[in-house]
Amino acid sequence: MAGENVVTVDVSELPLPRLTQFKQELDNQVEILGSSLQQLKVAQKKYSDSKECVEKMQHLKEGNTMLVPLTDSMYVPGQLDDTKKVLIDVGTGYYVEKDLKDAIDYFKRKVKFVTTQIEKVQQIMKEKLIAREVVIETMESKIQATLAAQQANSAAAKS
Repeated sequence: MAGENVVTVDVSELPLPRLTQFKQELDNQVEILGSSLQQLKVAQKKYSDSKECVEKMQHLKEGNTMLVPLTDSMYVPGQLDDTKKVLIDVGTGYYVEKDLKDAIDYFKRKVKFVTTQIEKVQQIMKEKLIAREVVIETMESKIQATLAAQQANSAAAKS
């Protein structure tokens, strides 16, 4: 965020149409942040599950039979050939062979990184929600003031 120019505006000075637009922008940002948060939590769970699987492999012996996932819901029987190394999907179709200890460390680092990102997104989302509440309160007070002024004008016109 270095180099960004930050302008502070008192929302009570903004007209109602601009407040409505600002609220819609905040709503959109909160929705996007919520979606990002869900995706990060899914990634965190996958890395955590992968770490647990590799940890369980430490106790297996060569020749053990196991079910190998082909898809999320389809498994085929397989036989464990090497209990010392695993292939790790590092993204975009690339795989890296690592020994079990290095694989566990890799997944721990990934879980830690994703957890940090989740915390950052949650903090930003919290700030956006607070700003949204301030905008809503300001909108409500402006609407009440406008209604009160209209009622006073109509009462004065009748007198």
